Amino acid sequence: MLTVEVFKTNVQAADAAQMIVESLNKRCPDSEINFDLEDCDHILRVASDKINIQLIISVLSELGYCCELLADTA
Repeated sequence: MLTVEVFKTNVQAADAAQMIVESLNKRCPDSEINFDLEDCDHILRVASDKINIQLIISVLSELGYCCELLADTA
């Protein structure tokens, strides 16, 4: 079952977002990953059958960015 998780980040530049997506794709090759930098929370979306939230937060942290899971509002 495909799950989508949404993260708030402090990523602002498109080139940084692209580098992060490439890094995450190497660690999570079966995931669909994208940013919405136009959103005020600089959203990172990850869609996959299995999402390792801590890995995603850790990868961004290693790259010098903040990342937190947004609470489910449903």
